Amino acid sequence: MVRIIIEDLVFRPQGRPVIDGLSATIGSDGITAIIGPNGAGKSVTLRLIDGLLRPDGGSVKFGDRAPEAVRRSFVFQSPALVRGSVRQNAALALMPLRLSRQEAAERLDATLYEVGLLHRADDAARKLSGGEQQRLALARALVIHPELLLLDEPTASLDPAATAAIEEIIRVAAQDGTKILLVSHNLGQVARLARDVLVLSRGKIIEHGNAEAIITTPRTSEARAYIRGELPWTSFAAAC
Repeated sequence: MVRIIIEDLVFRPQGRPVIDGLSATIGSDGITAIIGPNGAGKSVTLRLIDGLLRPDGGSVKFGDRAPEAVRRSFVFQSPALVRGSVRQNAALALMPLRLSRQEAAERLDATLYEVGLLHRADDAARKLSGGEQQRLALARALVIHPELLLLDEPTASLDPAATAAIEEIIRVAAQDGTKILLVSHNLGQVARLARDVLVLSRGKIIEHGNAEAIITTPRTSEARAYIRGELPWTSFAAAC
C-alpha cells in the first residue's frame, strides 16, 4: 500500500500563496478524492505529490520509500496524444520498463481490452472520440501497473455515458490494488467512487475523512458552503 505523508507543504509562485502549509497523511487503499472550490489548490496539490512541481517549502514523502521507487502515473483533464495509433500511444509508457517484445505486447493488449479499446488498437489515436481518448490516456497510465494513479478532473468535459465508462475503469483499477487520488468537482462522482475525501480551501486542508460523512455532514462552514452549492449525488462507494 502507498502511504503519502504531506508535511507543511508550501507553493508560492512569484510570491503568491497557492498552497500554504498543507499537511495530511493518506494511508488508506482505494480512492481518495480531493475537492474544493476553484482556486483552492487541488490540481497544484496533485502535481506537487507527483513531483511535477517543486514546493517552496515542506515535503511529500511515501512512507520510508524514495519517490522514484513508487511506480505512479498521472492523467490530465485533456489527454495529450501523439500522432500514431492507439497501440503506439499506449506503448509509450512501457519504454522505460524495457520489457521483452512479447511481454509488452501482452500487457498492451490486456490493458486496451480492459478500457474497451482493443478493437481500435490500430486506429489513429487522434480520431477517437473525447471519451475514447480519455480511456486511451487511462490505458497509457495503467499499462505500467502503477501503485499510485493521480487523476485531475478526468471526466470534466465528457458526457454521462463516457463518464460512466471512465468511472468503471477507475473503480476496477482501485479494486485491483492501485491507490488513486482523484481531483473532481463532481460530488456525484466522488460519492460513487471515493472512500475518503480531502477538502481544500485557500491552499489548506480543512477536512479529511470518510467520504459519506464529509459530504453529508461536513464539520466546517467552508466545506458546508461548497458542498451545498454542488450537484446532488445518488450513492456512496462501497469499500474499494
